[in-house]
Amino acid sequence: MTRVFLRPDDVRDLVRDRLGTDRRVTALDRLTGGTKKGVYRVGLDDGSSVILYVWSPTENYWPVSASVPDDPFADASGMVLFVTNHAALTAAGVRVPHLFAVDRAGRHLDDDLALVEDAGGVTLEDLLDRDPGRAAEPLARLGDALRRMHTTFGPRYGQLTDAWSGATGARAAEDVILDRALGHLDGATARDPRPAAARDRIAAHLRRLRDRVTPRRAYALVHGELGPDHVLVTPAGEPVMIDFEGLTWFDVEWEHAWLRLRFGAAYPALRPVPLDADRLEFYRYAQVLSLIDGPLRIAEGDFPDRRWMLNLAERNIAEALAAL
Repeated sequence: MTRVFLRPDDVRDLVRDRLGTDRRVTALDRLTGGTKKGVYRVGLDDGSSVILYVWSPTENYWPVSASVPDDPFADASGMVLFVTNHAALTAAGVRVPHLFAVDRAGRHLDDDLALVEDAGGVTLEDLLDRDPGRAAEPLARLGDALRRMHTTFGPRYGQLTDAWSGATGARAAEDVILDRALGHLDGATARDPRPAAARDRIAAHLRRLRDRVTPRRAYALVHGELGPDHVLVTPAGEPVMIDFEGLTWFDVEWEHAWLRLRFGAAYPALRPVPLDADRLEFYRYAQVLSLIDGPLRIAEGDFPDRRWMLNLAERNIAEALAAL
């Protein structure tokens, strides 16, 4: 695919129509890190800026792949999910970027888009790496936000656009994750000889972990892939959650397996809600398999930081095999 990204002239009419005729675009910078949508910082003539999200095939680096039909985390991208999830997080008292405008494809650009507040370029990951003392307050406030999410319950698991309609959640969530993980295992074994050689042992370990999980049906709001890079920190120390299109009603252990992985030594400062240890370990191992398959798949394409993805897969191959 030939990827064509936006230029300042492409967004001038959008900014004028949505932010006022007195606003003029002075700069347009495409921000790195996104894999499913384009993220741009739009500089304005008064010295301020806004963020533009664009959902376009040319901005999506993920190749098409098979998925479990009732996997609530599949295809978690798009303007409708963004707007729905933005409203749900706001209602739960979670700080997200202020939403200024959304546009359907065809009005200003060929793709769906959203204009949101520019909450700054400092992430919680930056602070944890460079200034842990300054990270303490936003980390604690993020923990408060997560507890509000994880005590806000829905009727069944699934994306918020589906769950209230009954479109998902017919079988046990852990069975969906088992099938999802086995699919990731198939993807990993097709791309690397080490998981291929251990496929039967990995699958048996995964099923043993599943069998230890006791039935439970209580589904809260989970971000899905929240890391410290998905939390911006304002100059006032306020954590702002981003990249929440994967927001889902699901088991809180799924969230905390990911949080433990991504926050590392800082994780206890989030003060999590009570968790089921067996469900947590099952979900953790399933996520390890996804972090082999996903990075290996995206590295086969033209993602600009291919080496980073291969290193991520390498670490998780070692993690998957160490559990055997």
